[in-house]
Amino acid sequence: MNKIISAQAMKIISKMQQNELTESVIYREIAKFAKGEENKETLLRLSQEEKAHYEIWKKYTGKELKPEKGKIFKFKLIARILGFTFAVKLMENGEELAQSEYDIIAQEVEESVSIRNQEEEHEKALLDMLDEERLQYVGSMVLGMNDALVELTGSLAGFTFAMQSTRLVALSGLIMGISATFSMASSEFLAARNEGRKDALKSCSYTGIAYLITVALLIAPYLIFGDSQCYVALASMIAVVILIIAGFTYYISVAKGERFRPRFLEMSSISISVAVLSFIVGILAKRFLGVEL
Repeated sequence: MNKIISAQAMKIISKMQQNELTESVIYREIAKFAKGEENKETLLRLSQEEKAHYEIWKKYTGKELKPEKGKIFKFKLIARILGFTFAVKLMENGEELAQSEYDIIAQEVEESVSIRNQEEEHEKALLDMLDEERLQYVGSMVLGMNDALVELTGSLAGFTFAMQSTRLVALSGLIMGISATFSMASSEFLAARNEGRKDALKSCSYTGIAYLITVALLIAPYLIFGDSQCYVALASMIAVVILIIAGFTYYISVAKGERFRPRFLEMSSISISVAVLSFIVGILAKRFLGVEL
Protein backbone atom coordinates (compact mmCIF):
# COMPACT_ATOMS: atom_id res chain seq x y z
CA MET A 1 0.00 0.00 0.00
CA ASN A 2 1.38 3.40 -1.03
CA LYS A 3 -0.88 5.44 1.21
CA ILE A 4 0.90 6.86 4.25
CA ILE A 5 -0.64 5.63 7.51
CA SER A 6 0.05 7.31 10.85
CA ALA A 7 1.98 5.41 13.51
CA GLN A 8 -1.08 5.28 15.80
CA ALA A 9 -3.31 3.87 13.06
CA MET A 10 -0.66 1.33 12.02
CA LYS A 11 -0.37 0.10 15.60
CA ILE A 12 -4.14 -0.46 15.74
CA ILE A 13 -4.12 -2.18 12.33
CA SER A 14 -1.37 -4.58 13.45
CA LYS A 15 -3.33 -5.43 16.58
CA MET A 16 -6.52 -6.03 14.59
CA GLN A 17 -4.66 -8.15 12.04
CA GLN A 18 -3.44 -10.40 14.84
CA ASN A 19 -6.90 -10.63 16.43
CA GLU A 20 -8.64 -11.43 13.14
CA LEU A 21 -6.24 -14.29 12.37
CA THR A 22 -6.46 -15.78 15.86
CA GLU A 23 -10.24 -15.53 16.01
CA SER A 24 -10.51 -17.09 12.56
CA VAL A 25 -8.69 -20.16 13.88
CA ILE A 26 -10.79 -20.18 17.08
CA TYR A 27 -14.07 -20.21 15.12
CA ARG A 28 -12.76 -23.02 12.89
CA GLU A 29 -11.57 -25.12 15.83
CA ILE A 30 -14.81 -24.71 17.78
CA ALA A 31 -16.81 -25.64 14.67
CA LYS A 32 -15.15 -29.07 14.77
CA PHE A 33 -16.99 -30.09 17.94
CA ALA A 34 -20.04 -27.78 17.95
CA LYS A 35 -23.29 -29.72 17.66
CA GLY A 36 -25.73 -28.97 14.85
CA GLU A 37 -24.93 -28.47 11.18
CA GLU A 38 -26.32 -24.94 11.18
CA ASN A 39 -24.06 -24.00 14.06
CA LYS A 40 -21.03 -25.50 12.31
CA GLU A 41 -21.81 -23.64 9.08
CA THR A 42 -22.23 -20.33 10.89
CA LEU A 43 -18.96 -20.75 12.76
CA LEU A 44 -17.10 -21.65 9.57
CA ARG A 45 -18.58 -18.61 7.81
CA LEU A 46 -17.42 -16.39 10.64
CA SER A 47 -13.98 -18.01 10.42
CA GLN A 48 -13.77 -17.23 6.72
CA GLU A 49 -14.83 -13.63 7.23
CA GLU A 50 -12.26 -13.12 9.97
CA LYS A 51 -9.57 -14.56 7.70
CA ALA A 52 -10.65 -12.19 4.93
CA HIS A 53 -10.32 -9.25 7.34
CA TYR A 54 -6.83 -10.50 8.23
CA GLU A 55 -5.85 -10.43 4.56
CA ILE A 56 -7.11 -6.84 4.23
CA TRP A 57 -5.07 -5.67 7.20
CA LYS A 58 -2.03 -7.55 5.86
CA LYS A 59 -2.05 -5.31 2.79
CA TYR A 60 -1.37 -2.37 5.07
CA THR A 61 1.20 -3.94 7.42
CA GLY A 62 2.93 -6.16 4.87
CA LYS A 63 3.43 -8.73 7.63
CA GLU A 64 2.56 -12.44 7.77
CA LEU A 65 1.50 -13.29 11.32
CA LYS A 66 0.89 -16.48 13.27
CA PRO A 67 -2.22 -17.12 15.41
CA GLU A 68 -1.91 -16.79 19.19
CA LYS A 69 -1.83 -20.35 20.48
CA GLY A 70 -2.58 -19.36 24.08
CA LYS A 71 -5.76 -17.51 23.12
CA ILE A 72 -6.88 -20.39 20.89
CA PHE A 73 -6.37 -22.91 23.70
CA LYS A 74 -8.19 -20.65 26.16
CA PHE A 75 -11.35 -20.29 24.06
CA LYS A 76 -11.39 -23.95 22.99
CA LEU A 77 -11.24 -24.91 26.66
CA ILE A 78 -14.03 -22.46 27.53
CA ALA A 79 -16.14 -23.84 24.68
CA ARG A 80 -15.62 -27.41 25.90
CA ILE A 81 -16.55 -26.63 29.49
CA LEU A 82 -19.14 -23.85 29.23
CA GLY A 83 -20.41 -24.34 25.68
CA PHE A 84 -19.51 -22.86 22.32
CA THR A 85 -22.21 -20.18 22.53
CA PHE A 86 -20.69 -18.73 25.70
CA ALA A 87 -17.17 -18.91 24.25
CA VAL A 88 -17.90 -17.10 21.00
CA LYS A 89 -20.12 -14.55 22.74
CA LEU A 90 -17.32 -13.82 25.17
CA MET A 91 -14.94 -13.36 22.26
CA GLU A 92 -17.37 -11.10 20.42
CA ASN A 93 -17.64 -8.92 23.54
CA GLY A 94 -13.95 -8.25 23.03
CA GLU A 95 -14.69 -7.12 19.48
CA GLU A 96 -17.27 -4.67 20.83
CA LEU A 97 -14.53 -3.05 22.89
CA ALA A 98 -12.56 -2.55 19.65
CA GLN A 99 -15.26 -0.44 17.99
CA SER A 100 -13.64 2.77 19.32
CA GLU A 101 -10.44 1.79 17.52
CA TYR A 102 -12.30 1.60 14.22
CA ASP A 103 -13.31 5.23 14.71
CA ILE A 104 -9.65 6.21 15.03
CA ILE A 105 -8.55 4.57 11.76
CA ALA A 106 -11.73 5.29 9.76
CA GLN A 107 -10.29 8.57 8.46
CA GLU A 108 -7.16 6.87 7.12
CA VAL A 109 -8.41 3.43 6.05
CA GLU A 110 -11.69 3.42 4.11
CA GLU A 111 -12.00 -0.37 4.24
CA SER A 112 -12.29 -0.24 8.03
CA VAL A 113 -15.91 0.90 7.67
CA SER A 114 -16.94 -2.21 5.70
CA ILE A 115 -15.02 -4.42 8.14
CA ARG A 116 -16.81 -2.80 11.06
CA ASN A 117 -20.18 -3.44 9.41
CA GLN A 118 -19.29 -7.11 8.95
CA GLU A 119 -18.23 -7.36 12.60
CA GLU A 120 -21.68 -6.08 13.62
CA GLU A 121 -23.27 -8.76 11.42
CA HIS A 122 -21.30 -11.35 13.42
CA GLU A 123 -23.35 -10.50 16.50
CA LYS A 124 -26.64 -11.03 14.67
CA ALA A 125 -25.42 -14.38 13.36
CA LEU A 126 -24.35 -15.43 16.84
CA LEU A 127 -27.74 -14.54 18.31
CA ASP A 128 -29.30 -16.98 15.85
CA MET A 129 -26.97 -19.72 17.12
CA LEU A 130 -28.56 -19.88 20.58
CA ASP A 131 -29.94 -23.38 20.12
CA GLU A 132 -27.28 -25.14 22.17
CA GLU A 133 -28.85 -27.74 24.45
CA ARG A 134 -27.43 -26.35 27.68
CA LEU A 135 -28.95 -22.96 26.84
CA GLN A 136 -32.29 -24.48 25.95
CA TYR A 137 -32.50 -25.87 29.46
CA VAL A 138 -31.03 -22.87 31.24
CA GLY A 139 -34.50 -22.10 32.61
CA SER A 140 -34.54 -25.47 34.35
CA MET A 141 -31.06 -24.87 35.73
CA VAL A 142 -32.06 -21.44 37.05
CA LEU A 143 -35.14 -22.96 38.66
CA GLY A 144 -33.10 -25.62 40.45
CA MET A 145 -30.32 -23.28 41.49
CA ASN A 146 -32.61 -20.48 42.68
CA ASP A 147 -34.73 -22.83 44.75
CA ALA A 148 -31.68 -24.44 46.33
CA LEU A 149 -30.05 -21.08 47.08
CA VAL A 150 -33.12 -19.58 48.71
CA GLU A 151 -34.32 -22.67 50.58
CA LEU A 152 -30.98 -24.08 51.71
CA THR A 153 -29.33 -20.73 52.50
CA GLY A 154 -32.17 -19.92 54.88
CA SER A 155 -32.24 -23.39 56.42
CA LEU A 156 -28.48 -23.57 56.99
CA ALA A 157 -28.44 -20.10 58.53
CA GLY A 158 -31.26 -21.10 60.91
CA PHE A 159 -29.62 -24.43 61.74
CA THR A 160 -26.30 -22.69 62.46
CA PHE A 161 -27.60 -20.78 65.46
CA ALA A 162 -30.08 -23.41 66.62
CA MET A 163 -27.54 -26.27 66.55
CA GLN A 164 -24.16 -24.49 66.72
CA SER A 165 -22.48 -27.59 65.38
CA THR A 166 -21.05 -27.67 61.88
CA ARG A 167 -21.44 -31.45 61.63
CA LEU A 168 -25.09 -31.39 62.67
CA VAL A 169 -25.80 -28.51 60.31
CA ALA A 170 -24.05 -30.36 57.46
CA LEU A 171 -25.97 -33.57 58.20
CA SER A 172 -29.31 -31.77 58.40
CA GLY A 173 -28.58 -29.77 55.26
CA LEU A 174 -27.47 -32.85 53.35
CA ILE A 175 -30.61 -34.84 54.23
CA MET A 176 -32.86 -31.91 53.43
CA GLY A 177 -30.92 -31.04 50.26
CA ILE A 178 -31.04 -34.55 48.79
CA SER A 179 -34.75 -34.89 49.58
CA ALA A 180 -35.44 -31.48 48.05
CA THR A 181 -33.42 -32.42 44.95
CA PHE A 182 -35.66 -35.41 44.22
CA SER A 183 -38.74 -33.37 45.04
CA MET A 184 -37.71 -30.51 42.75
CA ALA A 185 -36.70 -32.79 39.88
CA SER A 186 -39.92 -34.81 40.07
CA SER A 187 -42.01 -31.62 40.16
CA GLU A 188 -40.22 -30.35 37.05
CA PHE A 189 -40.77 -33.72 35.33
CA LEU A 190 -44.51 -33.72 36.07
CA ALA A 191 -44.87 -30.09 35.01
CA ALA A 192 -43.10 -30.78 31.71
CA ARG A 193 -45.21 -33.91 31.09
CA ASN A 194 -48.42 -31.99 31.78
CA GLU A 195 -47.33 -29.42 29.20
CA GLY A 196 -46.93 -32.24 26.68
CA ARG A 197 -43.17 -31.75 26.34
CA LYS A 198 -41.11 -34.68 25.10
CA ASP A 199 -37.99 -33.46 26.90
CA ALA A 200 -39.45 -33.86 30.39
CA LEU A 201 -36.68 -36.23 31.51
CA LYS A 202 -33.88 -33.95 30.29
CA SER A 203 -35.55 -30.91 31.81
CA CYS A 204 -35.89 -32.50 35.24
CA SER A 205 -32.31 -33.81 35.01
CA TYR A 206 -30.93 -30.32 34.48
CA THR A 207 -33.06 -29.03 37.37
CA GLY A 208 -31.95 -31.83 39.69
CA ILE A 209 -28.27 -31.58 38.79
CA ALA A 210 -28.24 -27.80 39.30
CA TYR A 211 -29.98 -28.23 42.66
CA LEU A 212 -27.65 -31.01 43.83
CA ILE A 213 -24.47 -29.14 42.85
CA THR A 214 -25.73 -26.07 44.72
CA VAL A 215 -26.49 -28.19 47.80
CA ALA A 216 -22.97 -29.66 47.77
CA LEU A 217 -21.31 -26.24 47.46
CA LEU A 218 -23.37 -24.71 50.28
CA ILE A 219 -22.76 -27.58 52.69
CA ALA A 220 -19.01 -27.75 51.96
CA PRO A 221 -18.00 -24.99 54.46
CA TYR A 222 -19.71 -26.90 57.28
CA LEU A 223 -17.64 -29.97 56.45
CA ILE A 224 -14.41 -27.98 56.28
CA PHE A 225 -14.67 -26.01 59.54
CA GLY A 226 -14.96 -27.47 63.05
CA ASP A 227 -17.80 -27.01 65.54
CA SER A 228 -16.07 -24.05 67.19
CA GLN A 229 -16.09 -22.26 63.83
CA CYS A 230 -19.77 -22.58 62.99
CA TYR A 231 -20.13 -18.84 62.36
CA VAL A 232 -17.06 -18.87 60.12
CA ALA A 233 -18.76 -21.68 58.20
CA LEU A 234 -21.92 -19.55 57.96
CA ALA A 235 -19.98 -16.55 56.62
CA SER A 236 -18.19 -18.83 54.13
CA MET A 237 -21.51 -20.30 53.02
CA ILE A 238 -22.87 -16.78 52.35
CA ALA A 239 -19.72 -16.00 50.37
CA VAL A 240 -20.24 -19.19 48.33
CA VAL A 241 -23.84 -18.13 47.63
CA ILE A 242 -22.70 -14.77 46.30
CA LEU A 243 -20.01 -16.41 44.15
CA ILE A 244 -22.50 -18.92 42.70
CA ILE A 245 -24.95 -16.17 41.87
CA ALA A 246 -22.21 -13.99 40.35
CA GLY A 247 -20.80 -16.84 38.26
CA PHE A 248 -24.11 -18.08 36.93
CA THR A 249 -25.40 -14.56 36.29
CA TYR A 250 -22.24 -13.71 34.36
CA TYR A 251 -22.65 -16.85 32.26
CA ILE A 252 -26.25 -15.97 31.38
CA SER A 253 -25.43 -12.32 30.73
CA VAL A 254 -22.75 -13.29 28.20
CA ALA A 255 -24.48 -16.27 26.56
CA LYS A 256 -27.92 -14.67 26.28
CA GLY A 257 -26.99 -11.00 26.12
CA GLU A 258 -28.78 -10.03 29.33
CA ARG A 259 -27.73 -7.34 31.80
CA PHE A 260 -25.58 -8.62 34.66
CA ARG A 261 -26.13 -6.07 37.44
CA PRO A 262 -29.96 -6.15 37.86
CA ARG A 263 -30.19 -9.96 37.86
CA PHE A 264 -27.23 -10.32 40.23
CA LEU A 265 -28.54 -7.76 42.73
CA GLU A 266 -32.02 -9.31 42.68
CA MET A 267 -30.87 -12.89 43.25
CA SER A 268 -28.23 -12.04 45.88
CA SER A 269 -30.54 -9.73 47.84
CA ILE A 270 -33.26 -12.41 48.00
CA SER A 271 -30.87 -15.16 49.14
CA ILE A 272 -29.15 -13.02 51.77
CA SER A 273 -32.45 -11.64 53.07
CA VAL A 274 -33.83 -15.16 53.52
CA ALA A 275 -30.61 -16.19 55.31
CA VAL A 276 -30.88 -13.25 57.75
CA LEU A 277 -34.57 -13.94 58.46
CA SER A 278 -33.92 -17.65 58.98
CA PHE A 279 -31.00 -16.90 61.30
CA ILE A 280 -33.35 -14.76 63.40
CA VAL A 281 -35.92 -17.57 63.40
CA GLY A 282 -33.19 -19.93 64.66
CA ILE A 283 -32.41 -17.55 67.52
CA LEU A 284 -36.08 -17.22 68.50
CA ALA A 285 -36.78 -20.95 68.18
CA LYS A 286 -33.87 -21.87 70.41
CA ARG A 287 -34.79 -19.27 73.02
CA PHE A 288 -38.53 -19.92 73.25
CA LEU A 289 -38.42 -23.69 72.85
CA GLY A 290 -35.55 -23.97 75.29
CA VAL A 291 -33.81 -26.61 73.20
CA GLU A 292 -30.10 -27.10 73.85
CA LEU A 293 -27.97 -29.25 71.53
